[in-house]
Amino acid sequence: MLDQTRLPREDVYIETSDYAVVAEAIKDLKVRGAPAIGVAGAYGIALGALPIEAGSTEAFRTRLHDVIRTITATRPTARNLFWAAERMEKVASGTQDIGDIKEALVAEAVAIHVEETEYSRLVSAIGSDLVIDGSTILTHCNTGPLATTGYGTAFGVIFAAAQQGKQVKVLVDETRPLLQGSRLTTWELQKAGISFTLITDSMAGYFMSKGKVDSTIVGADCIAANGDTANKIGTYSVAVLAKAHGIPFYVAAPTSTVDVSLKTGKEIIIEERRAKEITHIQGIPIAPDGVDVANPAFDVTPAKYITAIITERGIIRKPFGRGIATILS
Repeated sequence: MLDQTRLPREDVYIETSDYAVVAEAIKDLKVRGAPAIGVAGAYGIALGALPIEAGSTEAFRTRLHDVIRTITATRPTARNLFWAAERMEKVASGTQDIGDIKEALVAEAVAIHVEETEYSRLVSAIGSDLVIDGSTILTHCNTGPLATTGYGTAFGVIFAAAQQGKQVKVLVDETRPLLQGSRLTTWELQKAGISFTLITDSMAGYFMSKGKVDSTIVGADCIAANGDTANKIGTYSVAVLAKAHGIPFYVAAPTSTVDVSLKTGKEIIIEERRAKEITHIQGIPIAPDGVDVANPAFDVTPAKYITAIITERGIIRKPFGRGIATILS
């Protein structure tokens, strides 16, 4: 796993056969982005299963459940993590032979990786049709290969459009508090050779008011059955601003990010993270000691602010509830 906390200054890889290391990497954002978290979680579960020695299949599954619980406890909002864990648990229930279960878990983790990579390619290709040649696109957080193990979601849409020869420019929100936009999205855009300008989160409305934003494309960590979408904190503000200025607001995400068991975004669990992520940058304090801090990692954008949801199975438009149900069936 490429340690995303060390970017853009250092390329440091984590190599491990210990599922606890994978869990720590997910929790500490060394690997992040909903699809990438799902892939890492699946591999972590497979790694946790391999060394288990048990006298019975029931005892094996009990210990495997502990591994799965450790992995899924790392990031409560990212749907892809639970989607992957559910698939791994289902595979483990398919046979009684412990050796066969272990082999099946490894194969399923690889399959999840392959699928998520392909999903991102399809999301990118399908979404690129919405990109207008010569347009400027505003994006928030990081949604490229780092976050997806493939082309990316929102980033992938932009990248695919550029590959088609469309001239696009990108406004990159820095994305506080962990600066995924300024640290990671700019790094990926530089490597892709796509023109961009880095702005602070609070500048989005200014550029929209000046007519310098043609569309907004973001990713997602969880999409409820009605289309309400959880994404990195600050996304809701961007969506409201886009609506006020008549700018299309697109969400790009694979269907593995959709959780139809959640009727609306009000049911999405929002992860609360450590105060130090707000009070420090790269370990350097930027606030007085002892200040009270709130640090929700995500917010929920109501479906009414979303123009369309781009998935690997097609573009979903309003009414989202019906569209999501149809595309998943």
